[in-house]
Amino acid sequence: MEKKLNINEWAVEDRPREKMMLHGVGALSDAELLAILIGSGNREETAVELMRRILASCHNDLNELGKMGLEELCTFKGIGDAKAVAILAASELGKRRASAERSRERTTITSSKDIYAYFHPLLCDLSVEECWVLLLNQALKVIDRVRVSTGGLAGTAVDIRLVLREALIRRAPAIALCHNHPSGNTRPSNEDNRLTERLAKSAAVMDIRLIDHLVLTDGAYYSYADEGRI
Repeated sequence: MEKKLNINEWAVEDRPREKMMLHGVGALSDAELLAILIGSGNREETAVELMRRILASCHNDLNELGKMGLEELCTFKGIGDAKAVAILAASELGKRRASAERSRERTTITSSKDIYAYFHPLLCDLSVEECWVLLLNQALKVIDRVRVSTGGLAGTAVDIRLVLREALIRRAPAIALCHNHPSGNTRPSNEDNRLTERLAKSAAVMDIRLIDHLVLTDGAYYSYADEGRI
């Protein structure tokens, strides 16, 4: 039987850390980058092999990896709390970097697709509902975003006064609302419908325009504006 090499017996240029120093970070695969984070594998697998197996379990999709929880990652032999936390922290940093880049660009909202693209990285992996308001200037460029509610698996209560207060503080003449449905069903609830109607009417009194309300899932969304309901 052929002897299995551990990672320290690999050729120098094949070891993840050394490979990065020799050829740059872009030369490493996803599994190799993650292997650097976890540091070691188990008795049967190197860190790289272990991460290849974990990635294969989520179809080599980093977005799917980011949805794994601590307990799920710890079911893989060789992954304990510390390694699982390192993987989850790296995933969160990736999302925050993407969000920071969008913020610097001062995104202009021209359609429901723009709102979806803005909030998808922020909301797609959550297991509970959150509702956010996007504050916009007269040219529909993003001023800021504010989380206005956090709820449970099936709903979240939104205080309209809080939404409008944020718009008034930031002098935003237009707003867009977005919340996620962890169930994966984009169909708005009766409460979603009531909230949208009440917010649109209350905002109009203050000369603030509600341009849209999105119900978002990972891969799809419902837009009240697109459906002619705003």
